[in-house]
Amino acid sequence: MLRVLPVILTGARVRLEPLVPAHLDELTRAGSEPEIWRYFPCAPAVSREQMRAWIEARRGQEQLGTALPFAIIDLVHGRAVGSTSYMDISARDDRLEIGSTWLGREARRTAINTECKFLLLRHAFEVLGANRVQLKTDARNLRSQAAIERLGAIKEGVLRAHMVMADGFVRDTVMYSVIAAEWPAVKQRLEQLLRRTRGREQRAGAGAP
Repeated sequence: MLRVLPVILTGARVRLEPLVPAHLDELTRAGSEPEIWRYFPCAPAVSREQMRAWIEARRGQEQLGTALPFAIIDLVHGRAVGSTSYMDISARDDRLEIGSTWLGREARRTAINTECKFLLLRHAFEVLGANRVQLKTDARNLRSQAAIERLGAIKEGVLRAHMVMADGFVRDTVMYSVIAAEWPAVKQRLEQLLRRTRGREQRAGAGAP
């Protein structure tokens, strides 16, 4: 049976650590663009007080056992640049979701998002023993869909009129998943993507302090 406990996951470029109130100031800085929150069902967290409420809501889900939120720490710059979560946790079915992911401007188009997904998927399948990891996104968010498909996740379909957004819009949701039998191939794909992305960053001098 799946037991999702707080954990720190560290890669070459990022560290995922349990989300706590001490991350507030850095996440407020990273999350200040309204565009980040366009496809989130919750209200934007662009101010310090809104981010405080957002963190408290995520931690409330953790206390209920339905989610495990992380702060994404950029190891190059030594600060939090976004957040991601294990969510929709079903211990009985050995199933969970990776979602509620966002990154500040400086962290986008780097290896950070790919490495986050790699660390979370590897922990889910190789440590927690998950049968299934799902990902979902707003049907309007074509960039997110392309990013999920690039990971090697399988598109399962569209949940019509699935969620009501903060502005009242009723969104369709595109569902993806990776199952345990597919993980070895997905792992190899992600490792290749990370090598290429890190190589590009090194050649371009990306991430230099």
